[in-house]
Amino acid sequence: MQQDLTRKQRGSNNHKKAVVKVARAHARVADTRRDWQHKLSTRIIRENQAVYVEDLCVVGLGRTRLAKSVHDAGWSSFVGMLEYKAARWGRTFGKIDRFAPTSQTCSVCGRIDGPKPLSVRSWACLCGAVHDRDVNAAINVLAQGRWDNSNACGTRVRPALVPAPRPTSRREAGIRPDAACSTRSVEGISAL
Repeated sequence: MQQDLTRKQRGSNNHKKAVVKVARAHARVADTRRDWQHKLSTRIIRENQAVYVEDLCVVGLGRTRLAKSVHDAGWSSFVGMLEYKAARWGRTFGKIDRFAPTSQTCSVCGRIDGPKPLSVRSWACLCGAVHDRDVNAAINVLAQGRWDNSNACGTRVRPALVPAPRPTSRREAGIRPDAACSTRSVEGISAL
């Protein structure tokens, strides 16, 4: 459809019809992707008490040769859906630091083996464990998420984010109207 659009003469009625067809095709693809993301994120949140994801640099991945695949998957919007659905369903959601070496660390002994190219899909640690790259990273992400969010008793270490209260008047919250006109300094000595 995009090729047909470029062949039409600009300003003609056929060009306008082709523009509408291309817009409908793009909308259909976006709706299908969004529908799939909603269904998958809902299923993941319903089936699990805690969900941990690795905070990937999607913008940086978009500059590589995998850019089309990265943007097609809509990773950022999918993680956003997971986050708000976890809050809605009362599940634990956490993001792991993007610089954590999850695919380089042995999930059995904790030894960091060093960076590997993406072509290496499985590797063996010196402790004797043989790891699939993705499964090992998933185990490490889970361990890192659990380690970051709870203490020895299992309660949350970090309190959840609380939104700031909305101001009740037109003035900014927490500022007294007479504070700007004060002639006294902090020590009580006149500033004038």
